[in-house]
Amino acid sequence: MEHLTPRLRRSALAAAALAVTGVLIAGCASAAGTEPSTDGDSAEAVTILGVEVAVDEDARALLPDDIADAGAVTAATDAPYAPFEMFVEEGSEELTGVDILLGEAIGAKLGIDVEFAQQGFDGIIPALQAGNFDLTISAMTSSVERMDVLTFVDYSASGTGILTRAGNPDDIETYLDLCGKNVAVQSATSQVELVNDVWQAECEAEGLEPVALSEFPSDSDAQLAITAGKAAASLLTKPSAGYVAKTTNDGDTFMVVEDPTAPNGYDATLNGIGVLKENEEFAEAIQAALQSLMDDGTYEAILAEFGVEGIGIDEATINGAAS
Repeated sequence: MEHLTPRLRRSALAAAALAVTGVLIAGCASAAGTEPSTDGDSAEAVTILGVEVAVDEDARALLPDDIADAGAVTAATDAPYAPFEMFVEEGSEELTGVDILLGEAIGAKLGIDVEFAQQGFDGIIPALQAGNFDLTISAMTSSVERMDVLTFVDYSASGTGILTRAGNPDDIETYLDLCGKNVAVQSATSQVELVNDVWQAECEAEGLEPVALSEFPSDSDAQLAITAGKAAASLLTKPSAGYVAKTTNDGDTFMVVEDPTAPNGYDATLNGIGVLKENEEFAEAIQAALQSLMDDGTYEAILAEFGVEGIGIDEATINGAAS
C-alpha cells in the first residue's frame, strides 16, 4: 500500500515571531476523547477512544532523566489545521485532532503529560531553538532540510491535494489543469515550494500559462478565496482537503480532485514529530512509544476516528526521509 504524509507544509526555517498565544492542554475527556482509566492496575493508564493506554516501561526507560523527572513536556502546534489539530468548538481553547490525541497517547506510554501550546507554523522551529517548547507535533513534513535542526519521529505520510468548488466547475482533473488559473495556498508551506519549484516548470513545458499563486496567512483564508470567487482551487495536504470537503456545509461547498495517478496526493512525503537535533534520546523514547501505539491498535483507532487511515505507516522511523 502506498502511504502519504499529512501537511506537506512549511519551510519554517525563516525567522518569525516567537510569541505563544496560550497554552492548550490536551487530555480533556469531552474534547479529546480521552478519560482516566478506571482499571486499578495502573494509575498512569488512560483510555483513548476506547483503547486503554498504559505506560510502556521499555519506552519510558529511554526518556532523558530531566524529562522523566519533570513529568511533562510542551509541544508546539499550529491550530486549526483539521483534522490534525483543531479547536473543539468556536471560541474554545480546547484542542482535538489526530496530532492532539496521538501526542496524548505518546505521553501516556511514556508516563508524562504532553501539553500543547499554540504557535504560528513559521515560528515553530525558531521557538524550539529558543527553548520555548520541547517538541512539535503539527503535521510537519519530515524534510531533509529541516533535519539540520530537528530530528523527526515519522508518524504518517501524505501528499498535496487540490480543493475546489463542489461540482468542479473549472474542470480540474490534474495539477496541470491549474496552469493559468488562480490558486490559493497558505504561505510558507510545502505546497508553495511544490508549485514554484516543480509545477510552474511543467506548465511552461506544456506551453501553458503559469499558476497564478496567491498566498494567505491560513488555510481557511485560502478556502475563503475559493468561495469568494477569487481562486479556482486551493492546495493543502490531501487528508486535510478531504476533511474540509466533508465537513463544510455537509459537503456542499468543496470537493477534492481525485487524480488516479496520485491517489494519496502529489509529492507524498513523511510527516514527523520534531525535537531538536541534539535531543536524540528523547526522539528514541518517542519512537518506542509510537511503535507501541502502532502495535496495540491505538494508533489505528486515532486515525480512524478522523477518517484518515490512509496516512498511516507501518513502522515508527527516525528521519526516514533521509534514508
